[in-house]
Amino acid sequence: MRPIVFNDKKIDSFLFMELSDLATSLSKKKNLEVEYAFKSYYDPYGNKLFISLFWDNHPPYEKLHGMKSDVYLRSIGSVPHTDYEVIQELFLFMKNTHLNSFCRQLFILLEDLRLEEYCKRERPGTTRTFLIRRAEYRKYFRSQLTVNAERNILTDALYNLLYLLLTTDNPLEEVPSLNEDLDLAIPFLREEASKCYEAKSTSEILRSVKVIVEVLEELLEKDMLNTYFFLPDFTEKLEEEHGPTFDEMKRKSDLKNDDIKQKDKQDDEEDVHEDKLPTWHRESESNNKSFLQFDMEQGTKTDLMGEGVREGEDGDQAMGFVQGESQQTNRNDYSKLEALDVLNDTKKEGGKGAEFGKENKYAYPVFLKPGVVSKEQNREYEEYKQFVASYQKKLKQLIQKTLEHKKILPRSDLPFGRLSKKLIPWLTDDNPRVFYKKDNPSIEIDAVFSLLVDCSASMFDKMEQTKYGITLFHEALKSVFVPHEVVGFWEDTNDATSTSQPNYFKTVIDFSSSLRQASGPEILQLEPEEDNRDGYAIRHMTKRLVARSEKQKFLLVFSDGEPAAMDYEKNGIVDTHQAVMEARKKGLEVINVFLANGEIDEGQVRTIQNMYGKYSILVPDIEELPDVLFPLLKKLLLKSL
Repeated sequence: MRPIVFNDKKIDSFLFMELSDLATSLSKKKNLEVEYAFKSYYDPYGNKLFISLFWDNHPPYEKLHGMKSDVYLRSIGSVPHTDYEVIQELFLFMKNTHLNSFCRQLFILLEDLRLEEYCKRERPGTTRTFLIRRAEYRKYFRSQLTVNAERNILTDALYNLLYLLLTTDNPLEEVPSLNEDLDLAIPFLREEASKCYEAKSTSEILRSVKVIVEVLEELLEKDMLNTYFFLPDFTEKLEEEHGPTFDEMKRKSDLKNDDIKQKDKQDDEEDVHEDKLPTWHRESESNNKSFLQFDMEQGTKTDLMGEGVREGEDGDQAMGFVQGESQQTNRNDYSKLEALDVLNDTKKEGGKGAEFGKENKYAYPVFLKPGVVSKEQNREYEEYKQFVASYQKKLKQLIQKTLEHKKILPRSDLPFGRLSKKLIPWLTDDNPRVFYKKDNPSIEIDAVFSLLVDCSASMFDKMEQTKYGITLFHEALKSVFVPHEVVGFWEDTNDATSTSQPNYFKTVIDFSSSLRQASGPEILQLEPEEDNRDGYAIRHMTKRLVARSEKQKFLLVFSDGEPAAMDYEKNGIVDTHQAVMEARKKGLEVINVFLANGEIDEGQVRTIQNMYGKYSILVPDIEELPDVLFPLLKKLLLKSL
């Protein structure tokens, strides 16, 4: 199901992958992740580089160089040359000033200017990109300066002015008046901030920031309102990296029980321990002779159901009892299974490596079989077959003419036939067999097809048209004896969590039954379900096809091109594009087939092309399918020969 979004921007997967590869190669960090964010920065603890969405609304040329400048600045500059220990000092300093945001943003501005100069010296080829970046930011800050000065937002206006003064090539740059006190301080502030071009470390930038902020604390009453550049606070992550002490790891929350231990005569005879002991409460009443008992740091009243309450005893050891749970079964009968098997089935988790893409590390497959075909489905499928009959003949002829047939090796060592080039037996043998026969090619076509069907909720108004298209391919492939499979896929929204995402694969027609005369009505059992994780499904089908022995392998993806699943909306298009590229590198021909139920909007076309490139079939109606399909399929088939 497609999520509701307010900023429905389509990701250019080709550009994103180009930027990702560029960042990885320049930073020399193999596992570096690249993402889009409100502002650009580098997270050294998560090993992530963020590209600013500021460039989204710029023309294509400026947008490309703007995003590249973010990559250069972070991968060449921030990754090796920013000292994040110094940044923690900055956040400590910020606690003692009311210009918190100004201090933070001034630091990242000066640090970026320092790193920009380093990037241009280290990689002279980046100079043009940084010139375009500076020109676009100067336009932006000049407009912001006008707005903030008119509204008397002095701190923001001063920040805008400092950027313009630090990045100008004109020594006679006009300096607008903000107020009398600030106008007198600007020459000093400009001189101090300009030291960023000569600074050799992050600590020198911090020194300049402290000097500027100490001067402005007496001149500015309010902090900045807007965010122009972003510097994240990594204090918590830095503490996690160093690790907590033993006392910090101990829970110090108050007990939920209000009871007080009653002293009795036996207490005088109890053992005395000099070590720290766990906090006492009713659940750990016994002070000694404990063996594998739970030492809880927070007492609870009781979790026993009913009115009966029982205090703990010495016999209640850690592994001495098991508490079970009961819940409604998930469409399965568990009565004949062991309790452990039921638990493993209902608590199944994803996260078995990145074999199917890093975005799908918590996804796991659930394979389903088709149900029993009803009489109604048989009758309805006959109507589908009659509708596509005329198109089926054309597709059949195209496949027979263009797909490569299986070869049969020539028979050699025959007493008659064509003369072989190996004539030595004529001289050495009494009855030489130096002839061979070249048989005609086999009628069997050396190809295999996999038809992958998106069964997400967004296909609700397109599923009927899609079934017509699947029927057309199934009947045509069956008539020329080409093995194929039809698989519907979707993700279960209700059961999906951040660490467990069940993805269903319903194989209505498998390779073994695809050529049977009665096969086909099972296609009608495919219905719109819930979400779709396209990249994950494509990788599963790729794995199946790669294992096949046929020479030509085709993967047809019937989808509307809108992947949406748990934690998948942002990177779904890119992940699907990567899955398609991986499949093509392994020798598969991947084609997207989008049978709409009406006019196709430009956004859908752009999304599909971002994922599948030029090998996409987009038709608003099934009747137009042959006109689009046959030229593309013929070109594709001839290319693969």
